[in-house]
Amino acid sequence: MKMETERLTLRELTMEDFDALHKILSDPLTMRHYPMPFDETRTRGWIAKNMERYAEHGFGLWAVILKETGELIGDCGITMQNIHGVIRPEIGYHIRRDLWRKGYASEAARACMEFIFEQTMFDSVYSYMKYTNVASYGVALKNGMTFIEEYDDPVNMRTRVYAISREAWQALKAREVRRHD
Repeated sequence: MKMETERLTLRELTMEDFDALHKILSDPLTMRHYPMPFDETRTRGWIAKNMERYAEHGFGLWAVILKETGELIGDCGITMQNIHGVIRPEIGYHIRRDLWRKGYASEAARACMEFIFEQTMFDSVYSYMKYTNVASYGVALKNGMTFIEEYDDPVNMRTRVYAISREAWQALKAREVRRHD
């Protein structure tokens, strides 16, 4: 699987991506909304789990590659997550800290939305995050998702949930086409 956007390539993670991905997942600031930064074992497990997801679902978190340099700058993709007691497709991402606020997370997440609605039968896709993760819900809103709920969660304390339906995504795509005509 390989997807391309204007500035990015998304492809399956491999163990060869360990060094670049570990620099991101072990960074305390990048991982501040997680219980703790990843150690080497957890990063290897993260890659292995996504390789299992590719085989099982045809998707998972993919390597985000900056076309300009060819370097891995993060991960982004779709995983099946328990969101308030229901297993749902969820878009998640991590982008290297020195590249924040350049639109890479939004661009990669949009490609994942397109994948979901063009390659699967899911009628909605979700993003959920710790209630303090303002940047993540900013990405969700920027990509047309709407706030669904906030609930108490033993992992995040409070979790915020955003979603977009296939119908709303199609309407966004139609508006984009009209804007570019």
